[in-house]
Order: sequence, then structure tokens, then C-alpha cells
Amino acid sequence: MAEATSRAGAARIWRPRTIFYGWWIVFAGGGLQMMVAALMGQAYGAYVVLLRDDFGWSKTSLAAASSLREAESGILGPLHGFMLDRFGPRAVSRLGVVILGIGFMLFSQVQTLWTFYGAFLVMAAGASMCGFLTATTAAVNWFERRRATAISLTSAGFGLGGMLVPLTALSMENFGWRNTAILSGVLVWVVGLPLSQLYRHRPQDMGLEPDGVPPRTQATLVAASDDSPGGTDFTLGEALRTSSFWWIALGHTSALFVVSSMGVHLVSHVRESQGYSLGQASTVVLMLTFVFMCGNISGGLLGDRVNKRLLVVTCMVMHCIGLLLLSHAVNFWMVLAFTVVHGLAWGWRGPQMTAIRADYFGRSAFGRIMGASNVVIILGTISGPLIAGLLYDRTGNYRIGFDILAGIALTGSVFFMLAKKPAPPERRSRQAEA
Repeated sequence: MAEATSRAGAARIWRPRTIFYGWWIVFAGGGLQMMVAALMGQAYGAYVVLLRDDFGWSKTSLAAASSLREAESGILGPLHGFMLDRFGPRAVSRLGVVILGIGFMLFSQVQTLWTFYGAFLVMAAGASMCGFLTATTAAVNWFERRRATAISLTSAGFGLGGMLVPLTALSMENFGWRNTAILSGVLVWVVGLPLSQLYRHRPQDMGLEPDGVPPRTQATLVAASDDSPGGTDFTLGEALRTSSFWWIALGHTSALFVVSSMGVHLVSHVRESQGYSLGQASTVVLMLTFVFMCGNISGGLLGDRVNKRLLVVTCMVMHCIGLLLLSHAVNFWMVLAFTVVHGLAWGWRGPQMTAIRADYFGRSAFGRIMGASNVVIILGTISGPLIAGLLYDRTGNYRIGFDILAGIALTGSVFFMLAKKPAPPERRSRQAEA
């Protein structure tokens, strides 16, 4: 009997545990972001080079396409957030994948600047709906204690996608950018639709709890008011009335001045200033995104253990230093130093942008709060590439534009220093008194 009991106990000890479904949500979000980054987001810099060679369009005109994409994302952000909170990430992501594939097909046929802008807006709408906001909202709904780690792993897909950009550039050089666009549209449908099906809205829909903890009793749920809509979860209106919402949004905007301009102009800058070929310039993107991915994963672990706000302040200073290194680069080692400093700052900062909002404002209206934030953030994503492109067209190089963006990044560190955690909503105080 004792021996049988011992064997039964051993069986219980060594029985394989089922993987928490939240990690499948992270896998889906990371896979979709990898696809968007490899085929469109970080690959756009390579398209810029070939489109300019084919059509002779100015850097400002090509940068305007990226700005239009971000403007559309920001303008539609509140609607996107509402759709995520109302219909869930699976339905929104699935629709985005279909639209993105159609956009690539339209892009392959453009002949004029205006048809290019139109096709790019379709692509941008699809990429937005199946990209960052959808993936991070899903991760926030499924995780609390390991939130920064989960968000960082979904964002690591963006880094992996960047590492695949040289393959996209190789396809452009060998098969042309039009055929590459058609192939990209097909891949989006074949890969993106199955990944979208993995999404689920909330763990409660599957009888689970965030982080995979055992279901709590009703009494515990009432006591744990921080996790309920009546606890520290802010509504959109309550979040908008806090100063922290605006300081975080302005700081995030400052960071995206730098990140968005690199996505558009990095390949062109190192190609012209250092004499690199398109393939070599794409390799710089590969190095940068590899460092970003390493920083992203370690940043998630850091964010769950240290003060997120102070970590972000440090990253903004690093963005400034990295951009100055790139702006004044005279050799490979300065470009390499840029990829390390800027890549780590980008990776460490990324998960905190989402996690700190969820920590401050809760999960209940997270999609709406992030969507409203996008309306502010577009200032950086639109203006960054335009500033660099406009000053390039006027001066013949990127130095002045990049120096200005470095100063904006440094200003962003001040915004984050001011973004302290807000007091709970007034209704919570009234409930506590009652």
C-alpha cells in the first residue's frame, strides 16, 4: 500500500503541466508582428531606395508615406481600441490580415505617387489592425504579474522580423519590388490568418485567470478590487483627466520621433554616408533589430523587477546618444555603437510603454486608453521622418535632422520623469470610505 501511494505521489509530481494559454496568445502576437515587420514595417527603408531609383520621388515624398501610415493609425486609434475592447483581438486581427494582403496587391501595381499613397494607406490600416496594439492589448488581458515579460516577448517578434529584412531586400534585388510585394501579400494571408485564430479575448472566457493562477473565489474577487472595473481600473475619461496619461503620451511621442525616422531613413543614410550597398545597409538593420530583440526580452524581465519609469528615462538618454553617434558617424565602429546603444534603448523601453499604462490605469479600458494615446503619439511618428527627409532635401545630408531628433529624445526623458503613478479614481475612494 505504501509503495502504491509512493508511486501515485511520484506520478503527481512528474505529470506534465499544460502550457498556460496566455503563452499561445503571446506566440500569435509575436508571429504577427514578425510578419508585419519583415514584409512592411522595417522593410520599408529598402522600398524607399528602389522607389526613388524607379520614380525619382524625393525623400520628403517617400517619408510622407510613412507619416500617412502613422497618421491613419493615430486617427483610427480610438476606433481600433473600441473594437478591441468590444469584439476582441481575434476578429480585429483577422480583418487586418485580409486588408494588409489586399494592400500589398494594390502596392505591386502603383505607377504614380498618389496611387502609391492610396495603396500604402490600405496596407497601413491592415498592419495596424493585426499589429502592435492588438498584440499588446491581448497580452495585457492575459497577464498581470508577468505583464512586462509577456509584452516584451510579443514585441520580440518585431525584432525577429527586422532580422528577416535582408531576405526581403534580397528578393527585391533578384525579383523586383513589385513581385516581392505580391509574394508578401500571399504570405500575409497564408501565415497571418492561422495565427489570428489563436487569439482569445480574455482568460475568463476559457475559465482561466491572468497568469494562469487558480480561479479565485467570489469573496477573493470582491476583496481584490484592484483587478476589477470598480477598483484601480480607470475608465478612458478618468485616465484622460490625469496628468500622467499626457506625460506618458508625450514621452512616447518623443521616442517615436527617433524610431520612426530610423525606419524610413536608416538604410538611405548608411548607404550614402558610408558607401554601403543595399544589402550591406540592410545588414545594419539586421544588427540593430538583433540588439533590439535582445534588449526587448531582457527589458521585459527588467520591467517586472525594477522601476519602469526610471528605466524609460535612462532609455531616452540612450536614444539621444545613439542618434548623435549615427549622425556624426565617420566609420563602421560609430555605426556599430549606434546599433548597440539605440537598439538596447529601443528594446528596453518598448515593453515598458505598454506595461506602465496597464500598471497605472488597469485592464478594463486598456484598448480605449491605448487607442486615445495613439492620437498624441502620431505627432512623433509623422513628424520624425518628415523632419529628417525635409532637412535632407535642403542640405543634402541627414546630420542636422538627426541632431534635432536627438534633442527631442532628450526632452522625452523629462516627460517620463514627470509621469508618476496617479491616485486611484475618486469612486474607489468613495467605495473605501463606505
